[in-house]
Amino acid sequence: MPYDTAVDVQYMRQALDLARGGLGFVSPNPLVGCVLVKDGAIVGRGYHQRFGGSHAEVHALQEAGARARGAVLYVNLEPCSHTGKTPPCADAVIQARVSRVVVALRDPNPLVAGRGLSRLEIAGIPITVGVCEAEARKLNEAFLKYISTGCPFVTLKSAITLDGKIATRTGASRWITGELARQAGHQLRHAADAILVGIGTVLQDDPQLTTRLPDRQGVNPLRVIVDSTLRLPLQAQVTDVAADRRTLVATTAQAPAVQCEQLRARGVEVVCFPAYDDGRVDLEALLRYLGEHGIANMLVEGGATLSATLLRRRLVDKVLFFVAPKIIGGDGISVIGTCGVETMEQVISLRDVVGQRLGQDFLLEAYLTT
Repeated sequence: MPYDTAVDVQYMRQALDLARGGLGFVSPNPLVGCVLVKDGAIVGRGYHQRFGGSHAEVHALQEAGARARGAVLYVNLEPCSHTGKTPPCADAVIQARVSRVVVALRDPNPLVAGRGLSRLEIAGIPITVGVCEAEARKLNEAFLKYISTGCPFVTLKSAITLDGKIATRTGASRWITGELARQAGHQLRHAADAILVGIGTVLQDDPQLTTRLPDRQGVNPLRVIVDSTLRLPLQAQVTDVAADRRTLVATTAQAPAVQCEQLRARGVEVVCFPAYDDGRVDLEALLRYLGEHGIANMLVEGGATLSATLLRRRLVDKVLFFVAPKIIGGDGISVIGTCGVETMEQVISLRDVVGQRLGQDFLLEAYLTT
């Protein structure tokens, strides 16, 4: 029978909105929301709330109870078909005897990869796939890269002036952007698994690199400091670790053994990585290590040298620039360091550029061209 595409889009977007409730809590699992609709009314809602907890479909089915029978189930990612920390969602959907399943996106996880949909088809449940697929891909862009490559999705974020500066020549940078932009930055930290900075940023600003949201307590990402020669001061704020504040220092064989021992005694994780020819930490090796330890979504907050290296080696997936209507001038510190670009054919190109206003500031979002 034909289905109403507009209705499917309406309810799928509600499932996508529900899925966002898991931001900061479910990674490296995907963000998933689910809506059950019967006789034109929503009878069940759910979303994946925390890593290791019940999946979205289970929450929605539990809320619907007996009303789930004959309902249409909308979910933004294919129901799982394997037993992990929870039983297969596809089996729960079949047992609930829903009349139809609408899915935004097939799950590329090798443990699923169409098997969930196959189970539903074998059970005789009609399936529609691809409703709001583009929106679903964007919502779970970090998960999709992580599950297919084993490496985290890398977002380069910075607050800059209109002429591309992150600080004055003296290093002063507080505050380039306004309150709304700074709140958005903390929301990005809340959603990230890790936040990456270079040792220069730590020495200059002594940041906490924690999440501070005005309306609720946010999740603190793993703080990752790239410090090839281990110059991190023992009194730096990022060495203040606790159950909800962890720090990893990525260094090389150049690191003094005594400094390593002192930082580890404070609870800081110090990991030695291979080095590039210039002695700096091999960032590809660092990303692989982080992926192996469950980091799916990484936010880079500086500085200029680290950002340039990541861009030059094409290790960045997305760029977020919070642009303030201010000008510092040529003696300010540029957002990106030397990238070795000599001709226009060598420039780093961006695609899918979009913008939005945040008070007096603008947020520009773009993806690197592969």
